[in-house]
Amino acid sequence: MKLGLQIPNFTWPNGPTKLGTELAEVAHAADEAGFEYLAVMDHFFQIKVVGPSENDMLEAYTTLGYLAAHTERAKLLTVITGVIYRQPGVLAKAVTTLDVLSGGRAMLGIGAGWNEEESRGLGFPFPSTKERFEMLEETLRYVHQMFSDDDGPFEGNYIHAERLMNVPQALSKPHPPIMIGGGGEQKTLRFVAKYGDACNIFNGPELEHKLDVLRGHCEKEGRDYDEITKTVYQPLDVGANGEKTEELLTELRRLASLGVDAAIGGCPTVPDLKPFEIFAKDVIPEAANF
Repeated sequence: MKLGLQIPNFTWPNGPTKLGTELAEVAHAADEAGFEYLAVMDHFFQIKVVGPSENDMLEAYTTLGYLAAHTERAKLLTVITGVIYRQPGVLAKAVTTLDVLSGGRAMLGIGAGWNEEESRGLGFPFPSTKERFEMLEETLRYVHQMFSDDDGPFEGNYIHAERLMNVPQALSKPHPPIMIGGGGEQKTLRFVAKYGDACNIFNGPELEHKLDVLRGHCEKEGRDYDEITKTVYQPLDVGANGEKTEELLTELRRLASLGVDAAIGGCPTVPDLKPFEIFAKDVIPEAANF
């Protein structure tokens, strides 16, 4: 079992003037502790489960580029980019650039998107659910082509492109891993089986069932289920002084028994660096045995 740190909250006690310095310290500490993934949300307003919309929020890919400069080993990604936020060519180019500049550590985290408030607020189109999923599948086909040697045209219902040139190509081979977020059984998990290298599902009562559904889609698509990295969104809370460490390890052990490969989530004590010592000493080495 591997761990990934997502940083969903940037409203920190010392404010924006210290945010860059403190964010670099957090990234370095997580990298040194042995976190496999370092992630941010892809939102422009804060989401309500974390805090008020007006709280500080950084743009995701600018932030990931900054994190790349302050880390050496962790894979860098969003959990999760909404397909409606960026034209697919811009998105594929951003991930490729991140991969090249980080030495091959980028991933593409993508899903259908859901936050109508920020889309309406900033003037992004917010198509129907049906259209967003159609756009998601088309974008997955598009990025697979753009990550390949095929720089020919692409013609879809939403995307009309004359030449998918992407130079330089990513260092990750065959391409930066694609993580598809969400647990929708008819479309999202089918897309994982058909196009994805990893999934990200919420840790809830239906998790085991969702994994079974994914296995079924893999069988229909002729895909090896074990090739897909199964990740869940799971808060990583060891407490300020490690008092919740055993509780977290118990849950990670359970997830591993279901076949989950990695837990990715926020640590509520960030930007306090002390818990990273606990992760490095008592959590990450133990979880590696699950």
